[in-house]
Amino acid sequence: MKMALRYALATEKSIRLMESENKLAFVVDRKATKPEIKKALEEALNAKIVDVKTMMDRKGRKKAYIQFSDETPAIDIATKLGLM
Repeated sequence: MKMALRYALATEKSIRLMESENKLAFVVDRKATKPEIKKALEEALNAKIVDVKTMMDRKGRKKAYIQFSDETPAIDIATKLGLM
């Protein structure tokens, strides 16, 4: 399987989502599907993921907004990734 993940985003919006909705934003491979993104993140972060939403931005990047389960706080993941 190709590497679906590129890097995590640390923008104002992503920080707000992390605090309010337990979500993190990642830039992912343009050809990656939602199941591939979910599987790659669950393996890489050892976390339970509830939902994956994707979108293309103006720069041509594919962003994935990942909602983690309640037992996996997004702030803990962000700290582990060095975003906080």
